[in-house]
Amino acid sequence: MRFIKIIVLFITLQMSAQQGGMWIPSLLQGMNESEMQSLGSKLTAKDIYDVNNSSLKDAIGHFNGGCTSEVISAKGLILTNHHCGFSQIQSHSSLENDYLKDGFWAMNLDEELPNEGLYVEFIVRIEDVTKQVLEGITDDMTDREQQSKIGTNSNAVERAAKKEAWQDTRIKAFYKGNQYFLFVTERYEDIRLVGAPPSSIGKFGSDTDNWVWPRHTGDFSLFRIYADKNNRPAKYSKDNVPFTPKHFLPVSLDGISEDDFTMVFGFPGTTDEYLPAIAVEQTVKKVNPANIAIRGAALKVIDAYMKTDDQIRIQYASKQARIANAWKKWIGENQGIEKSGALAIKRKMEADFTQQLKVKGLESKYGTILPELERLYKEIEDVRVKRGQFVEVFVRTNELMQLMFRLSQMEAAAANGEEAFDKARASMLARLEGSFKDFNAEVDKGVFEGVMPLYTENVDASIYDKTAFTSLESAKKVLEGYSSEVLEKLNKDAAYSYAKPLIVEFYTELDPKFQALNDQINALEKQYMKALMEVLPKQRYFPDANSTLRVTYGKVKGYEPRDAVYYEPVTYLDGVIEKYIPGDYEFDLPEKLMDLYAKKDYGQYADANGKLPVCFIGTNHTTGGNSGSPAIDANGNLIGLNFDRVWEGTMSDMYYSPEICRNIMVDLRYVLFIVDKYAGVKHLIDEMKLVHPKKNKKKK
Repeated sequence: MRFIKIIVLFITLQMSAQQGGMWIPSLLQGMNESEMQSLGSKLTAKDIYDVNNSSLKDAIGHFNGGCTSEVISAKGLILTNHHCGFSQIQSHSSLENDYLKDGFWAMNLDEELPNEGLYVEFIVRIEDVTKQVLEGITDDMTDREQQSKIGTNSNAVERAAKKEAWQDTRIKAFYKGNQYFLFVTERYEDIRLVGAPPSSIGKFGSDTDNWVWPRHTGDFSLFRIYADKNNRPAKYSKDNVPFTPKHFLPVSLDGISEDDFTMVFGFPGTTDEYLPAIAVEQTVKKVNPANIAIRGAALKVIDAYMKTDDQIRIQYASKQARIANAWKKWIGENQGIEKSGALAIKRKMEADFTQQLKVKGLESKYGTILPELERLYKEIEDVRVKRGQFVEVFVRTNELMQLMFRLSQMEAAAANGEEAFDKARASMLARLEGSFKDFNAEVDKGVFEGVMPLYTENVDASIYDKTAFTSLESAKKVLEGYSSEVLEKLNKDAAYSYAKPLIVEFYTELDPKFQALNDQINALEKQYMKALMEVLPKQRYFPDANSTLRVTYGKVKGYEPRDAVYYEPVTYLDGVIEKYIPGDYEFDLPEKLMDLYAKKDYGQYADANGKLPVCFIGTNHTTGGNSGSPAIDANGNLIGLNFDRVWEGTMSDMYYSPEICRNIMVDLRYVLFIVDKYAGVKHLIDEMKLVHPKKNKKKK
């Protein structure tokens, strides 16, 4: 009987560990540690997170606030995705040195390229400060009073936190504001580009394969952290030296097999796992379709120009990738919500919640939450959709309208005096210098003609022929003079006079109404989160992603996207060659890669079957921000580099399904193969610690 109970417990742990979750690394002892070990992990909670000793968390860096990176050598060499370093690769590219097309490899430290503004941030320690932050908060306070008190308390906690002079602190809310953690951080700001494959490898498959499995993309790039002589953070200086990390990840050459344990360690951006069904339904049926239409119209124009002009291809490569990424993700998200039955599952949970309120006599305390959320979401629907469309047109897709939006903020600054205006103007001039480097008026006019009819009936593309803001020189002339002179010229400009009424409408009508309703929704969702944990305590509750360090674990696993279709969990270089289309901007390949394939010259990086692995998938629960996260094996070694999710599972930001949600990772053997055999940068391989955990295990 005891044996049967153990088996049942083991199966239960295995099943529950497949249910997703983005766990706080400082709280892994107990349930999470047991689950990981039931999946095959040999790591302890202290191996992953330890304040007093070197641990895995010391090798994980937040890359420029939007991606993840990991240290892979004792000399501060870091690995992240090609798409995470894309803007840096682009910034160093020109027609003469087209690093996007040809790749870049520094053959020594002197050739590594600095990147202004780029940083990597490490977590020193994490502390639960919920009690201090919520001290003095009472139920009879208004939402605004509560937030003000929380802000005051948070500032006091940060000031009192023990840290070194070069370290920083921040407090982040968890569980919709029901729990708070303090993060002590170290930010390194001298980050240099070391290597990047050509886009035909690093972005192979481009938009067609984005969010899709099977995948064959070598989505990686290499950078190096530099520090001062004391190994502390410092601005760029020729005197800086390679950073010496507390821990770096060894790289396994043994690769992976289906059902192997995988842990992804990184900084996931944003999820909303506990949204009510009404909110998810509104997103997939109203908000996403409106935004998809706008981005689709923009991409149609940009893609056409990029295919015919190399200069435009370089200028718009990063912008096109950013626009296309969310566009395709939203399409897959909608499909995944429908396929997984997420709405029905959420409604079932809400029915269980409502039933348990009656059973536990909590109707008077929590019974109005769901009906009130239903009412508020219906009320916010139209303004939420319209506001989203404004953001897509004026912030995300059309550069001239984006510029007008920023200029309106500069005009608003003039109300605070000449000094405030001068500061805003200086910021605007700096923005202009950067934006016009990659601006093409003809392309942007085409985007305008495509997206603007989806927002307003008032479409006037002739403004491109009349405005001063299609060239840097004429734009600068408008901004010359006292604030009164500048604003007079600005308001006479054709583009600004066209955009200003729409921007004023956003600030005076759309955004205020949205914020007022959204504040009410957020307050109720905070209560709902608290109520769920109290009323349904046996459910698993991991905190939503909020760009803080998290652990997610699972297994290498294939899946069934459709009836009678099964996807294997690993792809190979053979599949890259099968997709090869000479001259195609998405599926072309470098001649050297083709030669290496023809000779089967894979070095020590081939699989046991003699094939070269490229990518693999797992059940790890990931989202944006996990790009560049390390995939770590049962022994703490690097086996892969996370870069995407399967299309059918992109709805995992709102609902994780273990059946179809899979994360996509570059196999580290493919990364090493490209660095070694393709690029010939052997000194980087020599820097790393290459290990054989499976072979060593067999020897024992």
